[in-house]
Amino acid sequence: MYIGKVTGSVVATIKISHLEGHKLLLVDQLDLRGRETGYYDIAVDVAQAGPGDTVLVIDEGNGARQILGLDPGAVRAVIVGVVDEVALSA
Repeated sequence: MYIGKVTGSVVATIKISHLEGHKLLLVDQLDLRGRETGYYDIAVDVAQAGPGDTVLVIDEGNGARQILGLDPGAVRAVIVGVVDEVALSA
């Protein structure tokens, strides 16, 4: 699981059936200071995120498939939350 920033969207008019009706977003993983790292995932959005949002991403195939109710399925990353704040302990 990681925190990332939505930097764009992916439009695929032809895709496997279990992705139909789901929004695909491009997410840049953030480091502990909130800076973009340049490591990207295309994630299925179930949290109604949008461009510029900071999001919580599950980046593990089995967990992603369980969230989407797929067995089997070709999904690895799912946006499961929009992050309001991150607080690091000193």
